Amino acid sequence: MSKKLHIVSLGCTKNLVDTEVMLGRLQNYTMTDDGTDADVIIVNTCGFIDAAKQESLNTVFNLNAGRKKESVLVMAGCLSERYKDDLAKELTEVDIFTGVGDYDKIDELLALKQSRFSPEVYLIDGAERVVTGSTYHAYIKLSEGCNQQCSFCAIPSFKGKLNSRDLESVAREVEGLVVKGYYDFSFVSQDSSSYLRDQNIPDGLIHLIKRIELIDGVKSARILYLYPSTTTLKLIKTIGDSKLFHNYFDMPIQHINDEMLRIMKRGFGKEKTLELLNAMKALPNAFIRTSFIVGHPFETEAMFEEMAEFAASFGFDRLNVFSYSDEEGTSAYTLGDKILTKVINARAKKLGKIASKIEIESLQKLVGTEISLVIDGESDEHEFLLSARALNWTPDVDGEIYVNDREIESELTYGKMYRARITELSGTHLLATITGDA
Repeated sequence: MSKKLHIVSLGCTKNLVDTEVMLGRLQNYTMTDDGTDADVIIVNTCGFIDAAKQESLNTVFNLNAGRKKESVLVMAGCLSERYKDDLAKELTEVDIFTGVGDYDKIDELLALKQSRFSPEVYLIDGAERVVTGSTYHAYIKLSEGCNQQCSFCAIPSFKGKLNSRDLESVAREVEGLVVKGYYDFSFVSQDSSSYLRDQNIPDGLIHLIKRIELIDGVKSARILYLYPSTTTLKLIKTIGDSKLFHNYFDMPIQHINDEMLRIMKRGFGKEKTLELLNAMKALPNAFIRTSFIVGHPFETEAMFEEMAEFAASFGFDRLNVFSYSDEEGTSAYTLGDKILTKVINARAKKLGKIASKIEIESLQKLVGTEISLVIDGESDEHEFLLSARALNWTPDVDGEIYVNDREIESELTYGKMYRARITELSGTHLLATITGDA
């Protein structure tokens, strides 16, 4: 009888890809959703900000409390890497520690019951993944590390400098997944618009777009996590001209005030930001997602109000709000004039209300239009509703559409693209009628 594996992936989609690599190495195990029944428990942790770090630790503690006596508990990923020396001393509950460089060697570590931290981050190159959560969509990691010097971000301290995958390595992975039936892809990294710059190729994403367009079977694609200082008008135009890549722009700008952007060491100002955002907005069916940080040291009330007004008026489709987290190893950590927690919370609450309002406004614009969507399965909301996603949206991020009617006779198939008419907005969910095949 095969041993049972329980695995938890926390944090971003890049972590999810790494978790899927570990699953690819452990296919001789039987998966279980019950940690108390598992022989091996793996937590792929996030170490980005305080809330994520606490979630990772709580997950480890909770799983340890209920696990079988002879089971093995593994702590992997960013939090393990960032605090490897301290955690190894303090977390005696954990049997094996590993960081961000040995995902494809997890089977060896389990066989040896040995902790290991390789000196370099892991880049996928031919490793078999077990894609989770979808039969048609997969995330593709472009690079690891980051060359930016943002004041609030600790990622370069434990992920290192930008390290891009070879373009053909990316293409081979996509081609292999197409053979398995996947047709929708999201390309991710810490700073996707810097892809291949470490190989002295300034237009890496443009080369990526052209290469992926040559692969038969890819029907839909989007790029996540553009960085303003390395995003060009040429890149935006290339995405706009592509018949494969959606006019989907996920570009966290973090602030709009010039002085705050300087303090954050973002490498660009308001003028550059507006130039890029307006170029994106001018494209047909553009979808723009961004992120803002509230409460960074030296953020005045006037700076925050400028950001809040801009967030409310520009016309974003989605907006993430992050409260500043004081992270050791960052330049902001040493700054004075820290903002009081109650002030940060109040600003986050106000901006959060704006984020909710602009999402509703974005959804409302789709009522009465016809879109391409994919049916994912039955909805958790009601047995007579099907759960779907607009094809240009990112899975599990941009929302869920309820399909409640159809105008075609054939049975609907999960994972298939359809044309649909958006009939109404109910709360925060769109309702749709299937009108035909896409």
